[in-house]
Amino acid sequence: MALLEAEEVTMRFGGVVALDDASVDVDPGEVTGLIGPNGAGKTTLFNVVTGLLPPTSGRVRFDGKNITSAGVARRSQMGIARTFQKLEAFNSLSAFDNVRVAVEKNHRAKWKHRPVDDVAHEMLGRVGLADVADVTVGTLPTGSARLVELARALACRPRVLLLDEPSSGLNEDETSAIGQMLLGLVADESNELAVLLVEHDMSFVMGVCARIHVLDFGKIIAVGTPQEVQADPAVRAAYLGAEE
Repeated sequence: MALLEAEEVTMRFGGVVALDDASVDVDPGEVTGLIGPNGAGKTTLFNVVTGLLPPTSGRVRFDGKNITSAGVARRSQMGIARTFQKLEAFNSLSAFDNVRVAVEKNHRAKWKHRPVDDVAHEMLGRVGLADVADVTVGTLPTGSARLVELARALACRPRVLLLDEPSSGLNEDETSAIGQMLLGLVADESNELAVLLVEHDMSFVMGVCARIHVLDFGKIIAVGTPQEVQADPAVRAAYLGAEE
């Protein structure tokens, strides 16, 4: 059974249909991709899954339970964490303090007796930022700030991690490193982690995702392995580019 399911989700903003009967499922132990052109509805789907937007119709299930009416805080407690397309870091705080906030919030339920500072340092080390722990996030390059946001999400000890364009602002080496890190996280059976990835870097998506869902004008037009999605004529026409 999928750990996270968005079932037949429709999201209307007045006369605009942002999502049209869209269904996405995410399995533990895998990175699942969600791709599509700008404005296809990817971030809107993230907002529905995390509880920021109530769907016009449809359901969200987590571990088999209908959580459509659950609030953002409740979904976070259950184990759903995310990063944002637009950076949402505390720019006036250090990288360490950004992550420490998340550890403190989840300490009793998720980390039990482990020292808060130790966990925060571990999360920063996991994303390769141990050397900038004391640097104010507002002074960091965009790519590094995104990694701080990722470390903060990991500090919530999620069961499902939603990543909205995590490679934006990263160079090729940094993107490769984050891809290897994600594969390592989902391969660790002790995590039982599921990752849903929104991304425009196709080489990154094809290299880390076990399955990919493709959105176009709010509709899911294809689901499959990277090879199946790349070969799908509808996907090539809508997003990857069809040959003349």
